[in-house]
Amino acid sequence: MYLMKMLIASFFASLGFGVMFNIRGSKLILAGIAGSIGGVVYHASLIVGCGELTAMFLGSVALSLYSEIFARICKTPVTTFIICALIPLVPGGGMYRTMLKAIEGDVMQALTIGLDTLTIAGVLALGILVVSTIMKAIFKPERRSVRKHVER
Repeated sequence: MYLMKMLIASFFASLGFGVMFNIRGSKLILAGIAGSIGGVVYHASLIVGCGELTAMFLGSVALSLYSEIFARICKTPVTTFIICALIPLVPGGGMYRTMLKAIEGDVMQALTIGLDTLTIAGVLALGILVVSTIMKAIFKPERRSVRKHVER
């Protein structure tokens, strides 16, 4: 039941940002599904005992893989799906707590929470980078000869 709630919440969070970014039609639904996949993989990983960073990485890899595949199917940029899908995983609470502690004057706590938040953001970026690199290696675009365009 918990995972179903997270699936629905992640879907609508991603869908809402998709509307805000003017994604239309079936691509909007696909962006919402990408967010729900990332959110469910993250929460399922936590349930089975993975650490938070590992769960974030797995969620990021799952949504990136989905986004790369459907971007090729729909012939649209991958960022159309990835940006919306990342929203449920972004550590917004950590950013808020970092700023709150900084304003309260608790510099050490602000730095601790801030570094944790940056680590989570880095892990999300790493998951996207890994999938993007592998997909680019698999689907190498054909290189056109420079000579064809230079010689006339």
